[in-house]
Amino acid sequence: MEHSLMLPNQEPYGALYIHVPFCKQRCLYCDFATQSIDYASPELRAYTDDMILAIRRAGRNELLGGVRTVYMGGGTPTFLGQKYLTELFYTLSLTMHLTEDVECSIEANPDSLDGRMVRDLWALGVNRLSIGVQSFNDAELQALGRIHTAKQARDALAAAKERFENVSVDLMCGIPGQNLESFRRSLEEAISLGAMHISVYPLTIEEGTPFANMVAAGEMPDVDSDFQADCMELAAEVLQAAGMQRYEVASYARPGFECRHNIAYWTGVPYLGLGKGAISMAQNSEARFRFDSGGEVQEELTAVEALAEDLMLGMRMTVGIGPELIDRARQTFASFDEVCDELIERGLARWEGDRLVPTTQGWLCGNELFATLLDLAP
Repeated sequence: MEHSLMLPNQEPYGALYIHVPFCKQRCLYCDFATQSIDYASPELRAYTDDMILAIRRAGRNELLGGVRTVYMGGGTPTFLGQKYLTELFYTLSLTMHLTEDVECSIEANPDSLDGRMVRDLWALGVNRLSIGVQSFNDAELQALGRIHTAKQARDALAAAKERFENVSVDLMCGIPGQNLESFRRSLEEAISLGAMHISVYPLTIEEGTPFANMVAAGEMPDVDSDFQADCMELAAEVLQAAGMQRYEVASYARPGFECRHNIAYWTGVPYLGLGKGAISMAQNSEARFRFDSGGEVQEELTAVEALAEDLMLGMRMTVGIGPELIDRARQTFASFDEVCDELIERGLARWEGDRLVPTTQGWLCGNELFATLLDLAP
């Protein structure tokens, strides 16, 4: 877990991601860097010790001074249990300032979150919970291979709201057996249970997963992209009617409860990733690098390529691309205005004052929108 890549005049890290690669059971659609493991496995102790050392090392190397968002994801971080989570967040609190101004999030699954853990996390400086509900329909949860029930999801949200105002819920659309009415009910239930942030993800069939094998064997249909598009439109209708604002392609929030960590990713903020499978992004004025926890470079971008990437990532957000980025793009890419005209003509983007923003059609045809901007770089 040694991060050896350091750039001359490197911009400070603004975000920290901590990966916990363990779950009680892998879901049928999962292709993340995770493994199912027993609660009593010595791997949990060993991994926690490694992460404590990694956090301390990052602090000694003065990598955490500019961090304004912390996100512990997985896997299932809450699967670690209270003892190990307490050790990790206590170490973090000694290494950096977990003030109220720092957004500190942890992902939780309903089967491993209860009132006691909620109270302990709150006391340790966590101020945002992201709960992987996916659906409030038991048949749909079983179809996904989730190990929690709809009741456990409701109970987890109730426990979370005892301490946390900033609670997020993940929901999925395109689940086998799902229809628009059942998806609507999940949306409405998340709202009624007090979620301040809701992310909606279309199911994707990833190579090597049980779902991919089932599709290949004809045991389940492939995803229906038209149905998923209908679900995304329904989510916009239901959530916005309830007072939530869509601030990026997959996420809605009540004003002031947008996920600042996600926004950091979409706005080119350098981030440090700790843990097995975690990726970091470091940059200076000349280049941008993504590298793994061993310091091995996974991607290297020139400043010109990084600018095209920033344009693409900016269009994941409702606010789109602002005048400063547009000025840089015009100075760098001779065809920028021509490409903007093309995106507008195709209905994928529009001008909103001095900002270029995505349309709903642009998000539904995201691959076209994003690829067109990335292709600006030679």
